[in-house]
Amino acid sequence: MEKTIMLVEDNPNDEELTLRALRKANIANSVIVARDGQEAVDFLFGTGKHAGREPTTMPAVVLLDLKLPKLDGIDVLHRIRADPRTRLVPVVVLTSSSEDEDMLRSYQSGANSYVRKPIDFSAFAGAVTQLGMYWILINQSPPSRG
Repeated sequence: MEKTIMLVEDNPNDEELTLRALRKANIANSVIVARDGQEAVDFLFGTGKHAGREPTTMPAVVLLDLKLPKLDGIDVLHRIRADPRTRLVPVVVLTSSSEDEDMLRSYQSGANSYVRKPIDFSAFAGAVTQLGMYWILINQSPPSRG
């Protein structure tokens, strides 16, 4: 079964850069894009506009921005970690925030990794490539329950 990546990103430019970097790295896995925190939660749990989606298939990794409309990244992370269906899904915080407090809160809330988005496109593409390679090809995800 193909591993999917979930990208939770409200900035269209960062979304496009991330998708382009994954394609450039030949990471052909499908990418689910949620453009706000509520949409991410709805997808993961099969609620709201994703009602009816069977929430037994989870992404191999969630790339989560912190500064999101409707529900911020930390709240999304809390919901992911609070539910047994999503508790073990790897979450990488991918953010432009350079606040130490954001990093600390992310790890305290259960983030598996915290990556600051580089400003330069080639550095950003390199970081996304490394994330994709690690979380999709190298990391062993826990088995799906469902």
